[in-house]
Amino acid sequence: MAKIILTLDGAVVREYPLDKDSISVGRRHGNDIQLNDLTVSGRHALITSLGDNVYVDDLGSTNGTLLNGSRVTKSVLKHSDVIQTGNFQFTFYAEDVEEYEPTMFIKAEIDDTKEITTGTANHTETKGSPLAAVRVINGPLAKKVLELRKPFNTLGFNGVKMAVIAREPTGYTISGLKSNKLRRASDLPMVNGNSIGMEQTPLQEHDVIELAGTQMELFYVH
Repeated sequence: MAKIILTLDGAVVREYPLDKDSISVGRRHGNDIQLNDLTVSGRHALITSLGDNVYVDDLGSTNGTLLNGSRVTKSVLKHSDVIQTGNFQFTFYAEDVEEYEPTMFIKAEIDDTKEITTGTANHTETKGSPLAAVRVINGPLAKKVLELRKPFNTLGFNGVKMAVIAREPTGYTISGLKSNKLRRASDLPMVNGNSIGMEQTPLQEHDVIELAGTQMELFYVH
């Protein structure tokens, strides 16, 4: 069954199966999906299933409905399309595709700090490099920022884990993650327009990382 995945700042909030003819989205009580966000109109948008197609309709909202970053009034949805209403995003998953993993692009998976044992005492492994972050520079999540605080920061898109950014004592590195779900050459992670492999590649400030067409710039938090 087709579904939409609701996210806020990249964090998965809830999954909604498209098991009825239409689903209303808005701030007011009585909507099928009620969003507590002042930038969302009382009745903001409608997601409608009609035959083999699913449509999104803007209901004359004040701030508009974005589809993949562009304002729309009515549009048919394709798998992995991102709808934005206010500060919330919905990602559309068609019913004939593989199940998603609960990892969205901007909500990078971040592994816990590793524990190492020396003698009889446990010590937390620390990283001495300055703190860096990535800022999304295109698409519906443009200007979102993700701080790279932990030793390993795994990035993915549409449920596919694509790359890991490691925080080393001497700086940050990035390496690709092998996945049989990456079917196109353009899906390979890139840095400054060049594809990267599974070996660690050093990152410099202002390097541009690209995952499945989404670009982000690395910068240091001063």
